[in-house]
Amino acid sequence: MECIFNDTPSFYGKWNMAEVEIPFDELELIKEWQASVDLKAALYGYLRKRVPQIFSHKQESNPQEEQEQVERLILHPLEYFLFGEDPDEGVKKLKQDSSSFQLCGRVFKEGETVYSCRDCAIDPTCVLCMDCFQESVHKSHRYKMHASSGGGFCDCGDVEAWKIGPCCSKHNPETATAMVTDEFTLEPELCKRSEMFFRILLNYFTDFLDWAEDRQLLALLKPEENDNTYFCVLYNDEHHSYDHVIYTLQRSVNCDQAEAQNHTALIDKEGRRAVKKGSMESCQQAKDLIKYNSEHISLQPLRVEVLHSAVVAHQTFALRLGSWFQKIISYSVGFRQAFCRVALEPNTDQTSICCISRLMLLDAKLYKGARKIVHELIFCSILMETEFKRLFAVEFTKLYKDLQNNFIDDDHERSISITALSVQIFTVPTLARYLIEETNVITRIVNTVMALLLEHLDVNNRFFFLGYNSDKFSRIQVIFHDLRYILISKPSTWNSKLRKQFIEGFNAFLGLLKCMQGMEEVQRQFGQHIAVEPEWEAGFTLQIQLRQILAMFQEWCSTDDQILLEAFRDCHKVLQQCNNQPFRREAVDHYMCKQILHVRPYKVSQEPVSIHVPLSRLLAGLYVLLCKNGLCEQLFDKECYDFHSLAEHPLRCVVLAAQVSAEMWRRNGLSLVSQVFYYQDVKCRDEMYDKDILMLQIAATKMDANHFVMLLLLRFELFNFFNGSCSSRDHNELLQWNRLTEEMLYLIIVIVGERYVPGVTNVTKEDVTMREVIHLLCIEPMAHSSLVKGLPENESHETGLESVINKVATFKKPGLSGHGLYQVKREHLVQFNPFFYHYSRSQHSKAEESQKKRRVHEGADTALRPPVPPPFCTAFSSIVRLLCCDILVHVLRCVLQRAAEEKSTHWTEIMIQRALHLIGQALLEEKSQLENSGSEEVTFDFSLKARRVGFEHSKSLFFLLLKINGVRSLEAQKDMIKWLLQMFETVKCLREKSSPTASMSVETGKPEESAQDKEKAERKRKAEAAKLHRQKIMAQMSAMQKNFIESNKILYDNMPESVMQGEPVTSTERPMEEKELCIAVGPHRGSTPVDRDVLTCILCQEEQEVASQAPAMVLTACVQRSTVLTQCRGKIPASSPDETGTSYPSFMPPELAVGTHTGSCGHVMHATCWQKYFEAVQNTTRNRLHAELIIDLENGEYLCPLCKSLCNTVVPLIPLEPLVFNYENAEIIGQHLTLTRWIHIIEARIKGLKSVMQDNDCNMECTNDGDGLCGESQPDFRAILSYGVQEPRKFSDSIAEMLAVCATTVHRVGLQTVPNELCPRVPLMAWNTCAFTIQAIENILLEEDKPLFGSLQNRQLAGLKAIVQFSAAQRIKSSQAVIQRHFTDMLAVLLPAVSRKNTPSILEVDFFHLLVGLVLSLPSLYQEDTVDLQPSAISSAYNHLHILHLVTMAHILQVLLLAKDLPVVVGNEESEEAQAAAELHSVVSQHTGRLLPDVCGSSLAERVKTGIKSFLRCTALFFSCLTGVRPPEDLFCASVSCQAQMEALCSYLALPSNVFQLFQDHRDTVAPLLHRWCSTPAIIKGLRGKIQSVRYPRRRNQLIDLPEDYSALLNQASHFQCPKSADDERKHPTLCLFCGAMLCSQSTCCLSQLDGEDVGACTAHASTCGAGVGMFLSIRECEIVLLASKTRGSTYPAPYLDDYGETDPHLGRGNPLHLCAERYRKLKQMWQNHCILEEIARSLELVNVMFAFDWQMF
Repeated sequence: MECIFNDTPSFYGKWNMAEVEIPFDELELIKEWQASVDLKAALYGYLRKRVPQIFSHKQESNPQEEQEQVERLILHPLEYFLFGEDPDEGVKKLKQDSSSFQLCGRVFKEGETVYSCRDCAIDPTCVLCMDCFQESVHKSHRYKMHASSGGGFCDCGDVEAWKIGPCCSKHNPETATAMVTDEFTLEPELCKRSEMFFRILLNYFTDFLDWAEDRQLLALLKPEENDNTYFCVLYNDEHHSYDHVIYTLQRSVNCDQAEAQNHTALIDKEGRRAVKKGSMESCQQAKDLIKYNSEHISLQPLRVEVLHSAVVAHQTFALRLGSWFQKIISYSVGFRQAFCRVALEPNTDQTSICCISRLMLLDAKLYKGARKIVHELIFCSILMETEFKRLFAVEFTKLYKDLQNNFIDDDHERSISITALSVQIFTVPTLARYLIEETNVITRIVNTVMALLLEHLDVNNRFFFLGYNSDKFSRIQVIFHDLRYILISKPSTWNSKLRKQFIEGFNAFLGLLKCMQGMEEVQRQFGQHIAVEPEWEAGFTLQIQLRQILAMFQEWCSTDDQILLEAFRDCHKVLQQCNNQPFRREAVDHYMCKQILHVRPYKVSQEPVSIHVPLSRLLAGLYVLLCKNGLCEQLFDKECYDFHSLAEHPLRCVVLAAQVSAEMWRRNGLSLVSQVFYYQDVKCRDEMYDKDILMLQIAATKMDANHFVMLLLLRFELFNFFNGSCSSRDHNELLQWNRLTEEMLYLIIVIVGERYVPGVTNVTKEDVTMREVIHLLCIEPMAHSSLVKGLPENESHETGLESVINKVATFKKPGLSGHGLYQVKREHLVQFNPFFYHYSRSQHSKAEESQKKRRVHEGADTALRPPVPPPFCTAFSSIVRLLCCDILVHVLRCVLQRAAEEKSTHWTEIMIQRALHLIGQALLEEKSQLENSGSEEVTFDFSLKARRVGFEHSKSLFFLLLKINGVRSLEAQKDMIKWLLQMFETVKCLREKSSPTASMSVETGKPEESAQDKEKAERKRKAEAAKLHRQKIMAQMSAMQKNFIESNKILYDNMPESVMQGEPVTSTERPMEEKELCIAVGPHRGSTPVDRDVLTCILCQEEQEVASQAPAMVLTACVQRSTVLTQCRGKIPASSPDETGTSYPSFMPPELAVGTHTGSCGHVMHATCWQKYFEAVQNTTRNRLHAELIIDLENGEYLCPLCKSLCNTVVPLIPLEPLVFNYENAEIIGQHLTLTRWIHIIEARIKGLKSVMQDNDCNMECTNDGDGLCGESQPDFRAILSYGVQEPRKFSDSIAEMLAVCATTVHRVGLQTVPNELCPRVPLMAWNTCAFTIQAIENILLEEDKPLFGSLQNRQLAGLKAIVQFSAAQRIKSSQAVIQRHFTDMLAVLLPAVSRKNTPSILEVDFFHLLVGLVLSLPSLYQEDTVDLQPSAISSAYNHLHILHLVTMAHILQVLLLAKDLPVVVGNEESEEAQAAAELHSVVSQHTGRLLPDVCGSSLAERVKTGIKSFLRCTALFFSCLTGVRPPEDLFCASVSCQAQMEALCSYLALPSNVFQLFQDHRDTVAPLLHRWCSTPAIIKGLRGKIQSVRYPRRRNQLIDLPEDYSALLNQASHFQCPKSADDERKHPTLCLFCGAMLCSQSTCCLSQLDGEDVGACTAHASTCGAGVGMFLSIRECEIVLLASKTRGSTYPAPYLDDYGETDPHLGRGNPLHLCAERYRKLKQMWQNHCILEEIARSLELVNVMFAFDWQMF
């Protein structure tokens, strides 16, 4: 901990060493201590002198020197005295006498990854550190990983934490028999001395941590010299923000912002810091100012103290002493045990409590740094010893209430509170039992909660949370974790003491539930809408916290019959004492169908009702356990259990939910809707809704069936509606009755049909989970995580899904996106229940629709029959009587009667559907009983009652079924009705014991048959009509699609160009010879076909032909800097704003360090439409929240109007000029225009150009008295014009304007400079982006093993053609003189006669960039002073040919010079190519002066062809887009051999297939060039290895290799050390996927400067590694982070999937993760296709960013 005052930052209590060496005699000091009678006085006296000296008052601080002084002057003497000899010798002796300890005990830091084994851990709190996990057997088990919140420690070696494999291989697994360690005995003298020593120093340590501001130093510690230096110490709190503290410090202690920020950061990190040094008065004044200014900002002032300098010094040393204790304890078990004895012994000096108790009570007052030391000291000492851990647990429990009260008042997180240690003691099974028996810990915990919640009790002694403090309440909730920890392990055996204390704790818990029973009652609002939403979150938060605790109490009770019986009686007794929701009227009689029910009236819609009845629900759970254990008969006084009254409150809750669903409570606002939602949600339902249903089932078994249904009718307020004494014409009232009827029928379906509860039927928990999973998958195929979310968790956070999922479902692996899905197996679909009680309304609809579609697809009917349920246990078997009771039959008859009478206002289809389902349930039950028993024994007679005439001569249920079968509005229920009629016949036959076919009555058969025939005919007619309609629609869609493809070629980019483009559109057929002439360069080049492009603007939807004189049409485009092809990752030249600087080389180096890529989404607009759209975007986006995160308006960015791709410019569409080549003239010219002649002509032209010769850097070298190359006479200055010229192409003004727009953007982005249209580098950057974009596309095609032509999407092809034509048209806007100078500079690389300053050697140039620049700039040589000319087609063909030959030969030489490890020739070379290659190598060796042996010509030839292949492929793409000549067919096919592809490339480019033939064909011309090329100093340095050169073919960049198992990455991250910080605070290790660098992100320690601004480590790294673009893997968050510039970024799913095909951001689920190669390949494609910026923009556009993430600091 450091402090610097005034100028230099440091932590409080650290000052510089004295400049003069402190005199010191260690042996004399030890003798003095040994001879001392009062050791405490001697030690204190020495510390009084030394501590202030070491932590002196100097301004400068040297932490390393300070640490050395502390070690030498204090700690080493203390160790010497402790051992009685040299500490090193003493430690050696101790290690010889002791064995290694089996417990790991590593204390976790916040954010550290920990592991838990789902198969072997006793509970989820048992975890392993990374190192132990890697060396344990659990690595091959089902494990989970998550980030620690800090404060826990590794459980490796604790046999109580693991079922198997308690130890890793590092911690002596062979000796791991018990956690208990044998007491290690020190020598008596050493033991006595160590205890005395620890006692003194531990009291010193505790006293200075427990320091009050007004307290005085002990006389033994008062400094000898009077020092009036004080410090103003500021403490951390959670009430004030960073900005608040910075503001306060700036106004209070007169520091600048940087110093205030540094103070604040260290205060947040360590907990406190000295911010002012001076006299008492000045520090007190600073304190008052800090309090005043902070209180002005927040209602609570900052905590600040004024402390004497000596006190601060001793406090600093006390913390050092705490760390030293840990070091001493680690030497020996004996030392640890001695320290524990001292720490836990009562303190006789001041109070009776021990030092550890003092520290625990003091914890809430300590600052963060001190807490950390104390907690680590407890971890490494007391918690590592079983016996002392037990004693500590007792002390902790005794102080539990005080500790929790302190925690409630504290403002720090629980992770740095002493109360967090509860997980270390309460989860140990033996300790938990001991604490229950000896300290009654359950009662203590519950009473602590109750004491804290007393303020929320109302006059009725029920909780009422209106106006509660959310922060305090959230802290109270944490206490429930401790109750879960205590109950997490059920006892296997009980004793009388455990029973007594458990029952006492259970009764205390019932007292808590009693206060919840009936809390927060609601009453239906009439008339006006409720004015203020009532508070409801607190109650449900409490319920969620208690959910698992309720289940755990029930599990504990189920393990002992005596406990279970007593718990049931106590729960019933407490429930009887509750007075919530009382009846306000006396009981009255209710009559229906000759049945009488005597019950007290109550209407949920008119009287108060509460959804919180935990006692009733707990009682239901305990009753089922009694039934399951066969203890129901042992209940005494059964008559006192009135199950009618017990079911009353759960029934009211169900009715409340039904009425809310019927929208009867809509005036009560959203609060009630939310309560009902959570009441039935998976988070609460197992202890709320499910238990209410369970209690109703219990009541149904104990009550008469008719009376029970009548009670339901009364509580649903439908009694009069079905009794015939209620009629209404009010539409809303009828609608409510219908909805309530639906809900009541649904409730009866649930009560009768939901039997998957252990104890209700003979099912297991696995059966229950299996049924839940089946019904979830019946909705739709689901991911594993979705299934987990839909299932309730137990106390171990397990759902049981893994044990059943493979039995009921099949897994479908994911693709490149999305996740794996489970589909239910066909054989389990019979269990589907459309009225599954855990379905929400939307889930019910989806499941019903899904299953009906499935059945139709399978050719079955659409009847969703009720599944056959398992039989009830004996105690619940009477529930089925509900189905055949007279009241229910009457209700069903009334429902069907209203449908038969077609009174649409009195029934709904949902009502009929549920009624039919109930009939189906009844028939299935009757069928099951008849099949299992004789008809005489079966009393279940639903089918008989259904065929009888009802009361008051109403029609029978069976007859009504026949009648509604013909109701048109019930068409969807026909299949179900048909199945029910068949079931009636089946049951009838079972009763009569006859065959169904024999007993089929004519009366029943005929209507069914006729109805069936009509139904089939109607279905057939509809199917035919639908078929004709589909055919018509498909024909229309096909015609529209063809028309769309024809008119929108560029827009339609989903298909490869080879498939979509077809033959080029031409006005006339060309001769066969021209079609087959596939040569793009030279006198035999093919003609450019006439291609008329008519495109549609995506904005105005108007069509226009692309023409040079027409208004411009443009493609959206994005220009960006790129390092995708770089061969020197991380070495980007720094940008320079000056015009003549060399920051971006005129010649692209072969390393391709950074290029400028231009990509397009292929969408076309009119230039005028785009300008209007761009202006609108500029105006509207400025007002959007965080718009700067999506698009940079200042740099001209916008989103494509159609596909929302990120763009920053447009590329004008320039059509190719149709060309029919004159081969006869070309042949005649070719006889004169040889390569030598061409070079002379070019030299003469350059020499005569004033614009070039005026350049002082130019020097034309001529040999032989003015002769040029090869001794020939120099041609005339205008000789170049004699071979053919023509007028240049004219463009419309709008095209010229768009050319300037695009060129300016390329220049600005590529050079990272301000826009300047007149900059001489503008055309150069245009040519460079053309070349680099082609190289990037060729790299992608090669990477994906696609053919060079025909595999690009239309958008890519259209964009590439547009970029080439845009680059070729640069001379329209640029100065001809500038372009001529660029041409001369570039030509100087190839021709020695043209010497330019700083001309690079052939090893320092990328020749494809050079080729593109030369080809596109050469027409500028034809410029005359008075006439604007350009070369003719024939002249251009020869220009292209000779440039290509020269560049190709230079590139071949470049590859050859850099070739290494060539095999030596063995025998004679066979082929002509091999001989030519060997000959060239020999000549080059002579020119370079290297004495090399003869090499194998064939190997050399193969090496060279491989090296130049990428160049030739790029060249072919370039000339294809430049000339429009169709390439050979072999270049359209990926299956062609490499040799055939090479020959096709050479043929297309007019090169000999034996490329070495070029050197022989032009021997006289090339010979002097070879000499000059090879003799430059740069070549010599490169060959000697002094210059790093790129070998060919270039390395294809890939993303780094990632390990298959994600835990390997986590392991790597766990050992990551921040390069700029030595502390152990949580870091965010982040991996660059481009280069593999591990960085410390989101941390102030690694900030660096970029363009004068502070940026995070990843942002700074991306600027050098990816030219501002970055792709990082945030390891602990398991997310990909995409960065683009300093302000924009987004997250992207990591390529790691679990076994269920899902990603796991932030390790939320913690399942093992493995690398998905396909997804990682997709990431690589995103990078190589330059789509990172586009992905960021799209993700930010989709997400509504409310609070922007500061990507600059990432």
